[in-house]
Amino acid sequence: MLFRLTSPRFRRLLATPVYAGLALAGMGLAGGCAVAAATPPQGTVALTFDDLPGIVLRPEQDYVDATNKALLAGLKRHHFPAIGFVNEGKLDEAIRKRQIAVLQSWVKAGFDLGNHTFSHSTPNDIGERSYVADIARGEKVIRPMMQRAHRTLQWFRHPYLETGSPASVKAEINQWLAAHGYRIAPVTIDADDWEFAEPYDNAVMKGNKAEAKRIADIYLAYTERTIGWYRRASNVLFGRDIAYIMLLHDTRLNADCFEGLAAILARQNLQTVSLEQAMQDPAYQTADDYAGKDGVEWLERWSLTLKKELPWDDFEDVPKGIEKEYNRLDSQ
Repeated sequence: MLFRLTSPRFRRLLATPVYAGLALAGMGLAGGCAVAAATPPQGTVALTFDDLPGIVLRPEQDYVDATNKALLAGLKRHHFPAIGFVNEGKLDEAIRKRQIAVLQSWVKAGFDLGNHTFSHSTPNDIGERSYVADIARGEKVIRPMMQRAHRTLQWFRHPYLETGSPASVKAEINQWLAAHGYRIAPVTIDADDWEFAEPYDNAVMKGNKAEAKRIADIYLAYTERTIGWYRRASNVLFGRDIAYIMLLHDTRLNADCFEGLAAILARQNLQTVSLEQAMQDPAYQTADDYAGKDGVEWLERWSLTLKKELPWDDFEDVPKGIEKEYNRLDSQ
């Protein structure tokens, strides 16, 4: 898989207070979290999906095709704008036409594509020069595909949200991106959906519907609680809800849970907007002074710039049972 064995959230929590109710989160209570009596304030969120043409526990293109078909159907059914970030290194020569067809299906459905590097490497792993070369290599298919659709390839997302360290390396990467017409897509909501995705794939591929439903229920409940935390964190930093940018992944989990995700956004009173619209929020003009090696989302970066502590005391990690199952599968 294309993920660190420990998420950025695990690493940063080593230096933060442990959530007192964490044990409760690992119990796997189905059915979602309690809904607050009062309707949350109205807000906006952009939906972004990483790792196209799809990630899956085992390389089965039929599974990937069905995942994307269902995911796109959900987006169109709810009239949600979205963008997909592509790793062209996933294009296997043996099934390249089918995988390219998946990318074309996003464009034909009216959604933009963005560059997520060719190989999903980071500057921490391969150095800044190899990293920018990997970004350039990651647009060979999607740039002409976007051009044929009369659109501009302009969005880039760093794998693992690792943006370069030290500051001089980060600056060199940023300069290259700007010179080549790229804008960085930040993340301001991250519910670690990728960690639920492998256990969910495993259950689906084994035909274990009860286990798949159990994982989906835990995922949706955790996602709603996590969105609530990011909204509280935004109010700590800015005194209001910003226009959020949510990190999701191109997985069967999200395809199958789409109605649940849409219901969460409705309960949270969050209207979906494009990435371009979300980026018009003045919050995204806040300086990102973070130049560490860990990949952290932008509210944490801005908390360092603004010298304001985020509400870590009530932050909740991924349930331990899900973490354990993911690590077991990923180690195989």
